[in-house]
Amino acid sequence: MNPGTAERKNYDFIVVGAGSAGATIAARLSEDASVSVLLLEAGPEYRSEHTPPEMRSLRGSDISLSEKYRTKFWWPDISGRRTDRQDPRYYARGRGMGGSSAVNGLVAIRGTPEDFDTWAELGCSGWSSEDVLPSFIRLEDDLDFENKPYHGSGGPLPVFRTPVEEWGAVDLALRDAALELGYGWSDDHNAPENTGVSPCAMNARNGVRVSTNDAYLEPSRDRSNLDVVGGALVDRVIFGRAAPSALAVPRATGLRVRLGEEWTQLMGREIILSAGAVHTPAILMRSGVGPENELRELGIESIVDAPGVGQNLLDHPAVKLTLSLRPSARAKSISLRPYNCCVRYGSGLAGAGPNDMILVAENIWGGCVGEDALLKGSIFLSVFQSFSRGQLRITSSDPTIDPVFDERMLSDERDIVRLRDGVRRALEIADHPAFAAIAEKVLVGDTGREKEEFVEDAQVDEWLQAKCGEPSHVSGTCRMGRVDDARSVVDPDCRVIGVDGLRVVDASIMPEIPRANTHLTTVMIAEHVASRIFNGFNE
Repeated sequence: MNPGTAERKNYDFIVVGAGSAGATIAARLSEDASVSVLLLEAGPEYRSEHTPPEMRSLRGSDISLSEKYRTKFWWPDISGRRTDRQDPRYYARGRGMGGSSAVNGLVAIRGTPEDFDTWAELGCSGWSSEDVLPSFIRLEDDLDFENKPYHGSGGPLPVFRTPVEEWGAVDLALRDAALELGYGWSDDHNAPENTGVSPCAMNARNGVRVSTNDAYLEPSRDRSNLDVVGGALVDRVIFGRAAPSALAVPRATGLRVRLGEEWTQLMGREIILSAGAVHTPAILMRSGVGPENELRELGIESIVDAPGVGQNLLDHPAVKLTLSLRPSARAKSISLRPYNCCVRYGSGLAGAGPNDMILVAENIWGGCVGEDALLKGSIFLSVFQSFSRGQLRITSSDPTIDPVFDERMLSDERDIVRLRDGVRRALEIADHPAFAAIAEKVLVGDTGREKEEFVEDAQVDEWLQAKCGEPSHVSGTCRMGRVDDARSVVDPDCRVIGVDGLRVVDASIMPEIPRANTHLTTVMIAEHVASRIFNGFNE
């Protein structure tokens, strides 16, 4: 079909957002030839074969550094405050077919079994580690461990690990130092009960990225019951009444959408918001589903007073040690995979569970372009079981104005205690002879100060509050949980509480952030909900 048009007046399912979740669930739902599916994406619509070469790179950051593509494949104006000590600054989220899966770091780490068992304990019935494992298996084509019972073979998304003999100097130094310091080895960080040093898995095949556009949408494009439309900016959900009664539950019946320069209404039996943890809550609030008092101040009529919308914002606090690499340790080309080695470990602090922290080697400096990127590497450190909570809000009913948010990283003392400890651990690793052999200097972030200058906890804490960043894993803003929990926005079937015909299926439903990069879990969510929809639809 032609981009920017919808073939039908009414659809069985309209999915908003063609990213990690939206592309997945639209493709899965359209496997049933008896239902019609419309997939709407605010960014550009394009076939897999037309993906720019920079986006296929295993480097993962080339596209974000290219001004040519910056406003085309990224939302250009999203802004958020990381810690209470920082000013708001740009926050990277992908747009276009595949969403952030087309421009992220390709990292394919599953959450721990404890993550999903916690979801179930918090009222998300059917989402325990045992429940979600079949969905992880279904999405996966593990190229190294296809015979393991907890891995998939032949699924849409390949999972690949760079052989050790092809690792960069920083990868090898992190491996050698961490092993000697007792962190242990695991050849598969996605295996149950694993920990320690591991090859870092990615979604790639034959040396190129595989996004959800490549893995899910492309094989589905010729289905007559699936329409894909790009350049579609969704304003809000349209509601009707299920019955002519003042007590009737509002029902989602369609969307107000801008296609090109024209505003129109598209109608569907069920609406699925998969616009991501930033834009899905914004669409809900513009639709009148959100904190009633806040919506009233913006002149938005309240449909459902849902105080949890925009709350529970989650992310992974992160910092870096910067390595000034010796000439012999520098990558020969910026096409080298930046990160092939990671170290997951349990801090044993502040009540955190296993694998609450991660260290990742970076062979090429992600803050530079061209040959300058080869001069530096880093040790990336992140709190992967984070407890701090932030908030997202809209400042206008205008859909062209992006929401703003405060992540409030490190506002929970448990996070700063463990990140401080992580800095100490990273400094100890950087002191190992393996790093002395490859790095002329080890600096703390972009401070210009060498590691020896950071000796007091107060110095470390000041730096963390001022410079803490994130790997763009925003999630949790439409929390899943029990219907009687005021914090919940969606129930365990991802149906928006208080209305009919409306679901949220993306990273925003996470009640707790997984101890992993969020992409693989987000794809799992879409697979899991698609399965649940089919089970209900066929009853």
